[in-house]
Amino acid sequence: MSMPDAALSVVICAYTEQRWDDLIAAVRSVAAQDVPPLECLVVVDHNEALLARATEELSEWATVIPSSGPKGLSGARNTGVEAARGDVVAFLDDDAVAERDWTVHLLAPYADPDVLGVGGWAEAEWLEGEPGWFPEEFLWVVGCSYRGLPTETATVRNLIGCNMSVRRSVLAEVGGFDVGLGRTADRPLGCEETELCIRATDLHPGGRFVLEPRARVRHKVPAGRGRWGYFRDRCRAEGVSKAWVADRVGSDSALSSERAHTMKVLPLGVLRALASIRPTDLSGAGRAAAIVAGLGYTATSYLRESRRRARRSSEVADAIAV
Repeated sequence: MSMPDAALSVVICAYTEQRWDDLIAAVRSVAAQDVPPLECLVVVDHNEALLARATEELSEWATVIPSSGPKGLSGARNTGVEAARGDVVAFLDDDAVAERDWTVHLLAPYADPDVLGVGGWAEAEWLEGEPGWFPEEFLWVVGCSYRGLPTETATVRNLIGCNMSVRRSVLAEVGGFDVGLGRTADRPLGCEETELCIRATDLHPGGRFVLEPRARVRHKVPAGRGRWGYFRDRCRAEGVSKAWVADRVGSDSALSSERAHTMKVLPLGVLRALASIRPTDLSGAGRAAAIVAGLGYTATSYLRESRRRARRSSEVADAIAV
């Protein structure tokens, strides 16, 4: 496989010592790449104790810096981008581990100058076993690649945040990630990657984002994320986040992939789940119910937030007119 002449910076954002062992594994997986990156940057999101520990114990493999942006994932990522020296900036979650050929496959598509960014596949690593009721079509709930995504190299609207890369020049042009969308410990908003990819494509009409499934990471999924309450809350948060994105870039761009997923992938998922039901295994019924409920949670939350934002915009307009 031919490699483009592009230096790679890897950014790993961390905010809690509770993931310390995971953070070490993530950093070491970057250091163990068949083609090592130019640098690995660990950005600590407003946690002085973690910053001190990471600075002391991770300096062999990474450069550790504090986030200079607002608290949250977007602010930390933007800090990493500002410090990066590579032509391409890759983002790896602090609870994900990259396969040894991750950088090789992530960089290869950049040989095409029209490629703005490249993402890879995030395999769910359930720490206490995957719940039988959990549908593969909703693995995005736990930050992983889901049924319905291309399984071969393909152009996509946006990348998944735990395993993505973007040209540093593009990140500079779009002004980085929207800090109004980045997830924090007490605010579950996400979709900042979606919003950034849409803005980048708008700036570069001939440009494209590529999913390269061979660039693989294993994303850890703790037991708590396999509970119905987490599934429900994340679906609702996704609806709110999509409403925010639609408010920024328009609903056509914000929902283009979601419409296709809803109309094609989810109905097939329900049928597949129902067809799998056996007298001794009723988990398929749970998966079918989860698909229907997940869609309902997300859509209802999106519509409610969209109405709220439209009402607030109208009130602001009326106040200005007065």
